[in-house]
Amino acid sequence: MNFQDFKQAGHWPTLLAAFLYFDISFMVWVVLGPLSLYITQELGLPIEEKFTIVAVPILAGALLRVPMGMLADHIGPKRAGQLGQLIVMAGLAYAWISGLHSKLEVELFGVILGFAGASFAVALPQASRWYPPHYQGIVLGIAGAGNMGVVLDSMIVPWLAENFGWQSVFGFLLIPVVLVFLLYSWMAKDAPHQPTPVTLANYATVLKDADTWWFMFFYSITFGGFVGLGTALPLYFTTWYHTSGVAAGMMVALVVFAGSLFRPVGGWLADRMGGIKTLQVLFVVVALSYLSISLMPEGPAPAAGAVADAKVSGWGLFELPAVAWGAVAIFFVGAMALGMGNGSVFQLVPQRFRHEMGVITGLVGAAGGVGGFFLAKALGWSKGMTGDFAAGFWVFAGLALIGLVGLVRVKTRWRTTWGAASGARV
Repeated sequence: MNFQDFKQAGHWPTLLAAFLYFDISFMVWVVLGPLSLYITQELGLPIEEKFTIVAVPILAGALLRVPMGMLADHIGPKRAGQLGQLIVMAGLAYAWISGLHSKLEVELFGVILGFAGASFAVALPQASRWYPPHYQGIVLGIAGAGNMGVVLDSMIVPWLAENFGWQSVFGFLLIPVVLVFLLYSWMAKDAPHQPTPVTLANYATVLKDADTWWFMFFYSITFGGFVGLGTALPLYFTTWYHTSGVAAGMMVALVVFAGSLFRPVGGWLADRMGGIKTLQVLFVVVALSYLSISLMPEGPAPAAGAVADAKVSGWGLFELPAVAWGAVAIFFVGAMALGMGNGSVFQLVPQRFRHEMGVITGLVGAAGGVGGFFLAKALGWSKGMTGDFAAGFWVFAGLALIGLVGLVRVKTRWRTTWGAASGARV
């Protein structure tokens, strides 16, 4: 890639602003993942309801992506992004000052966090519209790498909750959220050529196209897997490997770092090799990772009195048994493939739906969020009904294999129709 040409092809301050907006929004969106260890302990919830707590913001973010995408088309991505950030800031301020005292309050707060998840439908089209087709993979990979926010959550939130209480975490989060809001308001600029505002009829038209459903399905596997693991793994590690809250956060940070870091790599590889070929390889890796983790045995619990006193106690990071580190290694490889898969899907989407990016981003992004919701719920159901997590991982390994079959079915048609006319490798 010619960096100078890339810099001149679009508007890099908007690309950076979109990255920061999505990054901090993603951080807020999934904050209930690491915080669930502390909130559910105080509320005394059973295991299935613990996974419900972390799944609600994911589903809310998925459902809100379509209306947020429509709003961005009607009033412009910048103003839509500013509105979404203001709603999230208000929710964080309320939770910090008033607290959350019941499961219902936590779930309603999760719906507010969904506006942070819906930032996907604003930030990615905002960046995409500044750049030509042959840079779409890398541009959307950079903007979408904002999901690095979940790494920061996993590393910092448990430590803050242990030392200052979980309610104070919302106050700490307001600091970077406000800072990014100011930077976004200063740096972001809408592309000069904006599409005609969409209506529900536009969504209905796009949904009649079979390719839309394929992209939605593929993204429910890749992004759904990434965000589902990012929110569910703190509970998984503390339950299955008996780790402390801080250790679980660091383990999750290692895993999701792989997915975040390699998303742009997936877009870059797809630009060079074609998104279809790249996704085929990645779906195989994802399926094997899920199947491997389903075979991992439960780790030993520390003896009473053998661990440090903490709000969520268990093995410390440097005391973990080998089996727990083995699980981290498997999840790392799987998350890397999921992150690259996210970039690969969005290398293909702009080639097929260049003039419907607002619509298709909302739909595909919503499907990704729904996939994450069901992954978290499937793990909770699996543990509650069978006593372990294997069945939940089997389901998503099967979905990855179905995605592989789907790619084989559509690749010839895609490459000989819109792919041939796109000017990019598919």
